[in-house]
Amino acid sequence: MSQRLSNIVRSNDHVPSNAALHVEVIADLICPFCYLGKRRLDEALTAVRGPCEISWYPWELNPTMPESGLSFNDYLASRFGSAVAVQPVLDGLATEGAKEGIEFRFDKIETVPNTLKAHQLMYLAEVEGVDQSALAEDLMKAFFAEGKNIGKREVLTDIAAQHGLQPEAVERMLNDEKAKQVVLTREGQARSSGIAGVPGFLLNRRLFLVGAQDPDSIVNAFDRAMFGEGTDRLVSPALN
Repeated sequence: MSQRLSNIVRSNDHVPSNAALHVEVIADLICPFCYLGKRRLDEALTAVRGPCEISWYPWELNPTMPESGLSFNDYLASRFGSAVAVQPVLDGLATEGAKEGIEFRFDKIETVPNTLKAHQLMYLAEVEGVDQSALAEDLMKAFFAEGKNIGKREVLTDIAAQHGLQPEAVERMLNDEKAKQVVLTREGQARSSGIAGVPGFLLNRRLFLVGAQDPDSIVNAFDRAMFGEGTDRLVSPALN
């Protein structure tokens, strides 16, 4: 692997053997394509049924987002010109989501949050040995299906409790400046590695898969990462 992609490998992690699959997910929790990619990754993992380890890396779609977030309509207007202009895209996402069992309810979303605190909660899950993928699923569902503002502490605390994370631990993490810097440093490492968008999936630190690809392509990528010739080439939209 080149130095560029190896930058996003945690320095205290061991390099997994080819006997197991290690997937590092680079994603934001308010990215609809990341939600699709997560569900398709889940399907691919179910298909292979082998030993695996999944970890999550932070990415902010909107790193300059105000801490209080923006109204959904203002956000769409700033990014796409107007809510009307982007409606066909939202409709298409709703259709694709339904195929994966995702209910995209864009009509319920009032605020697009700053996701830094949500990523700090994901870091707490890592520290406490809590299933990050399960937590990510509930954070994404809360935002996309229920319209909850996952930038709010009380919302994060409620979701965290469903995963056995105590309110006191959540509050400490959200107030911890060092933890915040860990999250920002990891995101910075991902950006400096040449990653331009999410979702991204680093497989056994040998192959990087870009985008919410179909489960068959992901399974093919698993095989190449575990048993094929290693590569750090970005692979999108199809493996070749």
